[in-house]
This record gives sequence, structure tokens and C-alpha cells, in this order.
Amino acid sequence: MKLSQFNFNLAHNLIASHPATNRDESRLMVLNKKTGTVEHMVFKDIIHLMKEKDVVIFNNTKVFPARLYGNKEKTGAEIEVFLLRELNKEQRLWDILVDPARKIRIGNKLYFGENEALVAEVIDNTTSRGRTLRFLCDGTYENFKATLFRLGEMPIPKWIRKHVEPIDQERYQSVFAKVEGAVAAPDGALHFSRELLKRMEIKGVKSTEITLHMGMGHFRAVDVEDLSKHKMDSEPVVIPESSVGVINNAKASGNRIFATGIDVLRAVETSVTTKREITTFEGWTNKFIFPPYDFCIPNALITNFHLPQSTMLMFVAAFGGYDPVMNAYEVAIKEKYHFGAYGDAMLII
Repeated sequence: MKLSQFNFNLAHNLIASHPATNRDESRLMVLNKKTGTVEHMVFKDIIHLMKEKDVVIFNNTKVFPARLYGNKEKTGAEIEVFLLRELNKEQRLWDILVDPARKIRIGNKLYFGENEALVAEVIDNTTSRGRTLRFLCDGTYENFKATLFRLGEMPIPKWIRKHVEPIDQERYQSVFAKVEGAVAAPDGALHFSRELLKRMEIKGVKSTEITLHMGMGHFRAVDVEDLSKHKMDSEPVVIPESSVGVINNAKASGNRIFATGIDVLRAVETSVTTKREITTFEGWTNKFIFPPYDFCIPNALITNFHLPQSTMLMFVAAFGGYDPVMNAYEVAIKEKYHFGAYGDAMLII
């Protein structure tokens, strides 16, 4: 597959700038990947397509307020810092992206918040934009982390909106988010409300959780035409034994397995055995899936509508088939579905 095969014209007004008023009332397109037919629904009605003993896999990752604004020492130049991951708890070391990168050198100090509530020193340059920061803090780790997160903003993608609103503290987060570590929300999961989860439980639909902390890799531009040459960033994954049992039992019994988001798709396909079952896993994955691909675990995918030439679109096309998915996207544009993290949903079955 080639990068150019995933390009299409998307009007900016079709990229959702705000979430739906109610989580489970976004629009839902249902795509049958065998026939290519589409059906239009409201997301909360997805329960009618689930049967007793079906399994829905959720990603329980929790997004943290990863975007900070500060100033450079001496010049006072404004600097945006995007926290990627914590490298060392005791030494307060973090992997970051910085903008504008050209102004930052090793040894520079950065100040954040009123009265310089936090001070950091650049100790390493890893890439053209990447850096390692050491936060200079004498207090307890708990106080440091509380200050860091108080000063940070939720990392809403900039193409969605220019200003973060209070609603994002709740809505750019799934209702089952538990394990802190992501810098991007698993957008397919944002459509589930507590009420819908309860209805699923009453119906006998099972749910289970894995953890994959989404980083910036899914949002980096693909800069090679030949997709086999694209390298995905690694992301940490945990698949517990409790989830393995639920998933493998459902597979053996012939019940449908729903992956909620391409992050779940990526995680479970990373941990497949030679028997085409899932196994426990704790580590990192850099798995990049694009068409054609033979999936072993999920036979249904809940996701959003993704931007042109994005790796997320490629994952979806691998699951649903290139032609059915791209044809469905044409229908989505015609019917004015909303795209992006706050956009409408697609179910592929």
C-alpha cells in the first residue's frame, strides 16, 4: 500500500471542534466489511448489535495534562512543552517535545507558572524537536506531580481547537480511564457513557480492559510513500491475565469480540500466539498495521473517522478492507459525519 492511496479531501468544518452534548449520542455508521453496506444509527443503539456473552475490550488508559507553557531564562521567550513520558521518578526526568525547538539548548532553564512555580533544565537533545528535561524541585514527589499537572493543559489536538475549555478535563477522557500515562485519548472509547455500560452489563455483554498509553506516534505525518518503510513510535502495553481468559474464552465459544479503538486493536494483535490466541503481555509495541492484514482476535471494531493519510486510517482500512473503508468515508463526507477525536463513530462488523 502507498501513502497516496489514503488521501482524500476533507473540509475543515467536518473536523469536530467539540464533543457531542451526550457521550453516547454521536452518530454511528455501521459498516459490514463483507458486503460493504453501511447503516446509520445513534451510538447508544450499538447495544442492539451486541449479543449476550459478546466481549468488548476497552483501553483503561488515562490522559494526563501534558501541555505546558513556560518561558526561557534571560530572554523570557515563550516556550511550549509537551510532556511525552516520565523517564525517572526520583530524578524528575521527562521526555518532552518543545516548540520552538530552535531556541532551546542543553543547559537552558525553563520557568513555568506564576512566581516560577516550576523550574526545569534541559539536559539532553534527542531529536530535532525532542528533549529531556530535569525538573528542579526539592519537595516531595507528590507535591511536584500535583504542581506539574495543575500547570498543564489537557493535550487536545491543535487542529480541533485553539483554546482548551473546562469541559475537556472530563470529556477528553473515557468514563473508565484509570491508569495514567497517555498523551492522547482513545477516541473510540469516548462515546461510551456509564448508562450505556450498565445497559450492556444487564444484557450480558462482557467487558474487559487492557492498557495502552497512546503517544504522539499516531499523529506524526507519514513521510514515506511505501508504507512498509514507515516506523511507528513504541507505546507501552499491559494485557493482564484476567483479560486474556475472557478474550480467549469468547474466541473459543464463537462470541463476537469488539475492539474499542485502534489502540486496542494494536495491543491485542501484538500479543497473539502461534495458536492465534491472546497471551499476557507487559512491554512495548511498535506494531504498524496496514492493508492487507489477517487479524487474529477482534471481529468488530469501534473507532472514529480519521484524518487523511493518518496511520489511524490505515489501521482501520486494514481491519475493514481498503475499498469498503474508503467507500464508507466517501459516504461519511457526503452525509456530513464529523471527523477527529471529538467526531462521530464507526462500527465495522
